Amino acid sequence: MERNEFLKRGFSSLLGIAALSACSNTTIDPATTGTNSGTTPSSGSTNGSSASDCSVTPSETEGPFPTKVPANFIRKDITDGRTGIPMTMNITIKNASASCASLAGAIVDVWHCDKDGYYSEYGGSGMQSVNFQSVDFLRGRQTTDANGLVGFTSIFPGWYAGRAPHIHVHIYNASGKSLLVTQIAFPYDITNTVYTTAQAQGYTKGAQDTKNERDNVFSDGFTTELATVSGSITAGYTLTHTIVVNA
Repeated sequence: MERNEFLKRGFSSLLGIAALSACSNTTIDPATTGTNSGTTPSSGSTNGSSASDCSVTPSETEGPFPTKVPANFIRKDITDGRTGIPMTMNITIKNASASCASLAGAIVDVWHCDKDGYYSEYGGSGMQSVNFQSVDFLRGRQTTDANGLVGFTSIFPGWYAGRAPHIHVHIYNASGKSLLVTQIAFPYDITNTVYTTAQAQGYTKGAQDTKNERDNVFSDGFTTELATVSGSITAGYTLTHTIVVNA
């Protein structure tokens, strides 16, 4: 693993606190916390909504757990047996080089951890003690339609120490040229509701230890990386997000 990637994840595994641990200081909480019975909407970025609101989404690290052979996972349903609160992901890709027009035919790879904070395809090391090298859950690839849209059926991701909840995305053009690697951030009010009240659905770790403001990826600004998330613990959630690339 490259040294800068290791630094991104923190040195905490060497301290023996946990397999993926890195404690962070508490920051000021957002104002609201949802409930587990009603619908809880939370608005995210408006980036890409018009030619005048069209900033290229920041590039971020793939992290230490990228999909090894993405082309093997052309599928809409990426749950692959992992349990958790159902979540639909609707991701739209737009082209900053074309006045933020929708980008059809783009290849979109996504991957994220399960409700317990573990990634498939990896494990058995200090970065992730539980070994999931032989399975491929929560990884998928789709091609954008005429509206620049891809959809995935997944579960609400958990968290692991030292990182705010997130989804990884890698976007290619139709010829396979890499356009952008980025990450999607979650509104804190939604994640706090899930992690503190959804024990029956298997989210038993409690409140996340790192918020977006203190996250080592998002702390330099996550305005255009913040998803809109709506739904509830009982009904499931829908994530909607626009990513802007230069194509």
